[in-house]
Amino acid sequence: MNYMPGTASLIQDIDKKHLVLLRDGRTLIGYLRSIDQFANLVLHQTVERIHVGKKYGDIPRGIFVVRGENVVLLGEIDLEKESDTPLQQVSIEEILEEQRVEQQAKQESEKLKVQALKERGLAVPRADTLDEY
Repeated sequence: MNYMPGTASLIQDIDKKHLVLLRDGRTLIGYLRSIDQFANLVLHQTVERIHVGKKYGDIPRGIFVVRGENVVLLGEIDLEKESDTPLQQVSIEEILEEQRVEQQAKQESEKLKVQALKERGLAVPRADTLDEY
């Protein structure tokens, strides 16, 4: 097999099911329909998968266009092993509620950490003043 540099090597992966991890932490699963020289992706029959602990839920998203700079990871899903997951699938409402509870717990933990650092005289930079890149 000849090697093709860059995104051209993904042409053989067109019409296969892929998992895409985005820079903002979201996970998308869908069929790769198109890709260009900037690694912009078009996914078909896309679902956004949310993981919380040992549970997951899928939110249908349809056709999804992803800008290449937002892609952290792209990988083909082995359809034979896809159903062999130790995770439990739950409803969208249930996974969104569990995600909300998990995020609240993280925020409370972060507040306690910041408070403990302030009591010890240490300054903590605010998240909104930090560069996200």
